[in-house]
Amino acid sequence: MTLDRRRFLALGSLSTAALWLPRTYRASAQTPGTYGPLLAVDPLGLQLPAGFTARVIATSGERVPGTGYEWHVWPDGGATFPAPDGGWIYVSNSEVPLAGGSGAIRFDSSGEVVDAYRILDGTDLNCAGGPTPWGTWLSCEEHAAGQVWECDPTGEESAVPRPALGRFTHEAAAVDPATGAVYLTEDQRDGGLYRFTPDTAGQLHDGRLEIAAVDGDGVVAWLEVPDPSGAVDGPLREQVPDAHRFARGEGAWFSGGLLWFTTTGDGRVRSYDPATGQLLTRYDEDDYADPVLSGVDNLTVSPGGDVFVAEDHGNMELVHLTEDGAVATFLRITGQDDSEITGPTFDPSGNRLYVSSQRGGSTGLTYEVTGPFRGALPPPATPTPTVASPSPTVASTSPTDPPPTSPPPADGGGVDAGPIAIGVGAAAAAGLAIGGAAILRRRR
Repeated sequence: MTLDRRRFLALGSLSTAALWLPRTYRASAQTPGTYGPLLAVDPLGLQLPAGFTARVIATSGERVPGTGYEWHVWPDGGATFPAPDGGWIYVSNSEVPLAGGSGAIRFDSSGEVVDAYRILDGTDLNCAGGPTPWGTWLSCEEHAAGQVWECDPTGEESAVPRPALGRFTHEAAAVDPATGAVYLTEDQRDGGLYRFTPDTAGQLHDGRLEIAAVDGDGVVAWLEVPDPSGAVDGPLREQVPDAHRFARGEGAWFSGGLLWFTTTGDGRVRSYDPATGQLLTRYDEDDYADPVLSGVDNLTVSPGGDVFVAEDHGNMELVHLTEDGAVATFLRITGQDDSEITGPTFDPSGNRLYVSSQRGGSTGLTYEVTGPFRGALPPPATPTPTVASPSPTVASTSPTDPPPTSPPPADGGGVDAGPIAIGVGAAAAAGLAIGGAAILRRRR
């Protein structure tokens, strides 16, 4: 994507989450945390704290209400993107073999669904991924030759592969808005943690791919991967003997100057500080006889600075780790023990949380949770009606929108096509951003 470098680097200052001080969570038992204890099971089978409500916004295999789009099976990683009319777009992956891809739901400023559509097709096992500060979605394929696909959340531009980010069992991606570096997790029992540094910030077709090595003090050094394609030198993690092995890297999110990520194989939540090179373990399942959080998987960070971690199985909970060190269950999904919680993410205002039960209802349910989240922006005020003035009016000279056009197919074929322009008029080039994410033009 084409993006002015100075404008891109300026986005780093727009992060809404506070910088966390180093600490490890040590809750000996379930605590009420920020939001209090869970209430009784609601009609949807969810348990939430007081003041929070939920609705199902999409059921896999059925049309998204109010649209003609059939929601994809096995929803996984997700993110939201602000739109200029005050609405937003929620993007979600599909972790289906041979037919994964990604879909999107468009909301207006009042939170009503106004559209749903496909943004990526023809890919395989799209697990997690991550948003970029320039307004694209990185969809990650979870297989040995998996790639990262850069997608337009509006559905107007075709998705493009980014082979420079390596071919391996991708899980999640998180972008440092200050530098444009992309951090990548690998879902292998002896997986690596990778960093891709683009030659030009905001453009992912060329750059340097490295893998983390960690010394005894937890300080990270980055070592270049000789063959990111794996075609000549074999699996990427085996190309660098000194690389640190992480037990099944999973979710990743960048917030407040820190990279947060999970490793399912050892039940840990970690943070990495690019400024100091320090890697810290923030939560370790082995510290508890009866852990509140088990099967750590996808994660996100709220505008208030709480880390929300989804469980893969466990007891189907979304658990938050608070800034004061508490470990507490925020949400529990009942009656879906064979599922897993996936794709937690907040809307741009922080007032709504989106999360899926990947096999809820057999093939997937996607929920929206609304309530008093810490650090959320106040809801927009209701406009006050005005009485028309009898004074003469002057006709607006603003240009009208061009007639609607059909978006190009978002297929998964082809090779890296270079920069991807986002939306009609290249929204990122407009220099508008909320919380470090470019505002997107509406899908036509």
